[in-house]
Amino acid sequence: MELRHLITLKTIVEKGGFKRAAEHLGYAQSSVTNHIKELEEEVGKPLFDRLGKKVVLTHYGHHFLPYAVKIIDLYSQALNTNEEPTGDLVIGIAESLTIGRIPLILLEYKKSYPKVNLSLKSIENYNVAANLQNGDIDLALILEKEDWSPPELHCEQLKRERMILISPTEQEDIRTVLYTERSCSYKSVFDHYIQYKQMDVKESLDFQSIEAIKQCVRSGLGISLVPYFSVTEELESNKLYGEEVAPEHPGISTYLAYHKDKWLSPSINSMITIIRDHAKNWV
Repeated sequence: MELRHLITLKTIVEKGGFKRAAEHLGYAQSSVTNHIKELEEEVGKPLFDRLGKKVVLTHYGHHFLPYAVKIIDLYSQALNTNEEPTGDLVIGIAESLTIGRIPLILLEYKKSYPKVNLSLKSIENYNVAANLQNGDIDLALILEKEDWSPPELHCEQLKRERMILISPTEQEDIRTVLYTERSCSYKSVFDHYIQYKQMDVKESLDFQSIEAIKQCVRSGLGISLVPYFSVTEELESNKLYGEEVAPEHPGISTYLAYHKDKWLSPSINSMITIIRDHAKNWV
């Protein structure tokens, strides 16, 4: 089994097709096709379904891909004797954490390790494990409930977040709640608080962005439950009214996660160190 065939497989999945993979790897498209054909002959099963011009992983392809990624990682580990952080580093991050948490971390990292090609990828909580297992991301920073601990991941709780119920500064009889999205990690936390406060909720709306939620709350559309760090500025400038959720209620935390089988390269270890240092000062 040739390493280049495995790299080709991984690149096809990452880039979304044979042509894009060939362009990224600097191969002719026929070479990429031959790599996959030879790999499929070796494993004895098809890795891709060819659906017209579209290719998708077969069931076996989904099963095989994590092993291919692991072999590639092990090969890189065996060759890498340079302790200076270099190469690519992909951080999967929840949208909420881009507000107030991440910019200073990225700034320090880029200044300290300019040879690392750092990139961010927005992720949903429900597919964090898959993204890490498939090698789509190297590290994940997400908000999750306090019992979150997928068995295949190393999960490090960085901070239990203060949660704030936000509403317009001019109090009104608002009966609409605004969720970040239905799959949001703290939707159940919000629902628990609604029941505890016996709120008379008439309807709910889902949003993809906390920034959008803040603007809608300010306009009087509804109320929402968000992490304190995401609305610090608005609370201090009296643009929003906030009611802090007591610590005894179910809460959420910011987690750092990576796959348990992931080799931690110098670039990954240096990022982990910076994240931990910053987390000590989070409020």
